[in-house]
Amino acid sequence: MAQLELLPEDHREPEELCAAIRERRGGKLLKLDRMLLHSPNLASGWNIYMGQVRQNLSLDPKLREMAMCGVAVLNGADYEFEQHQPIYLQAGARPEQAEALSRVKEEKLPPHLFTELELDAMELIQGMTVDIAVPDDLRARLLEQMGSQALVELMAVTAAYNMVSRFLVATGIHSEHR
Repeated sequence: MAQLELLPEDHREPEELCAAIRERRGGKLLKLDRMLLHSPNLASGWNIYMGQVRQNLSLDPKLREMAMCGVAVLNGADYEFEQHQPIYLQAGARPEQAEALSRVKEEKLPPHLFTELELDAMELIQGMTVDIAVPDDLRARLLEQMGSQALVELMAVTAAYNMVSRFLVATGIHSEHR
């Protein structure tokens, strides 16, 4: 049966694009990049857009990474969780929070481990990922707690990482290490 194959780790074409991706990634191409590079135009747009989402928003990094990890778990994108769980911890999450987040598909986050804002943010992440819709009262609560810019950015990060996770699952990329 025909399968999509990852391009090799040392893939270099188009040269300028591969160099830009490697620069953003700290010198290497991840499996995700090696799949995206089958379509250089797609890889180019993805690199620019996701670079902005990851590095140039004002959203609290802990909430940003919580969104990325939550989407990953809800969509069964182990690769995405593997990539972002360490960054979530670096952004200030405690190990028990990361552990609870890893089970969010099966059980609600324990309220004693998370702030009201984090619990509401996870409700938004779950709503956007599972049901697509976000209840008006939840959106209003979050707007009051975080302001319009942070709320729009949280929604955009959640939407962007739904795209990432669905691409990873569809292409069969499950781990960077196997």
